[in-house]
Order: sequence, then C-alpha cells, then structure tokens
Amino acid sequence: MITLNINTKTYNVDVDPNTPLLWVLRDELDLVGTKYGCGVAQCGACVVHLNGEAVRSCVTKVSRAEGQKVVTIEGLAEKHDHPLQVAWQEVDVPQCGYCQSGQIMAAAVLLRENKNPTDADIDAAMSGNICRCGTYLRIRSAIHAAAELQRKTT
Repeated sequence: MITLNINTKTYNVDVDPNTPLLWVLRDELDLVGTKYGCGVAQCGACVVHLNGEAVRSCVTKVSRAEGQKVVTIEGLAEKHDHPLQVAWQEVDVPQCGYCQSGQIMAAAVLLRENKNPTDADIDAAMSGNICRCGTYLRIRSAIHAAAELQRKTT
C-alpha cells in the first residue's frame, strides 16, 4: 500500500511501487487532467508538481511520490482561477488542448520562481513542453498575461 498526498487529499493505492505516477493518477484515482503523451519524458504533457518541482509523471515512479506533496492540474486552483488558467482562456491558447495541462503546470513553476519573465525566460522554461498544434506564441502571451495578473493581485 502506498500513501499519496495529491491536491491536499490523502490516497492509499495498492500498486507496484515502480508504476509510473501518471498511471496511478489516471487509472487508479481518475485524475485524468494529466495526459499521456510520449511515455519517455520528452513532450511534457504529463507534468505535475512534486514538492513544487515540475516532474514528468510518465517516468516518475509512484514510490518517489509517497509521502510527498503532489499537485495536478485539478489541484492548481480550487476554482480553476489560477492566473495561468484565466490567461489561457483570455488569450485563447488551446487548439486541440492535449498538451495544455502540462504546459500550465510547467508555467506555474516558472511564474512562482520568476514574477516577471522575459520572452527568453519563458522560452527556456517551456522548451521541454511540446505543442503539436504550434500554439507557442499564444502560450508565451498567456504566460506574460498571467504574470501581469499575479503582479496585480499580490
């Protein structure tokens, strides 16, 4: 039995400790906002936060998350009103939408660490997240807008 703290809730799961965290989130806990993209930590669709760090859940063993704080897209903001989620809608970022939860979760770490990122900062932080639809300019615009929203509310 593995005990997990996900989005401030405690879960006990009976899975192999080597199971990727992604499959526990999706298949065991029905937290399907985190997506499977490549399975080899190359696309970023599966990004979640582990103790505040952006990790690729497709290659993170569930045993690594035991006793740690995990946040998924479902837990980023209780009312889905995180500045990134608001900006994502305002800028109309999603096209197919598949990569968006991973993009937002990676961007959340960037904005926590850098309240006023430049284009270069954003490009560097987001370089590991692939968007098949090529919405990179809108993603960058939304991150700038979210940074502005955060600055206004803090």
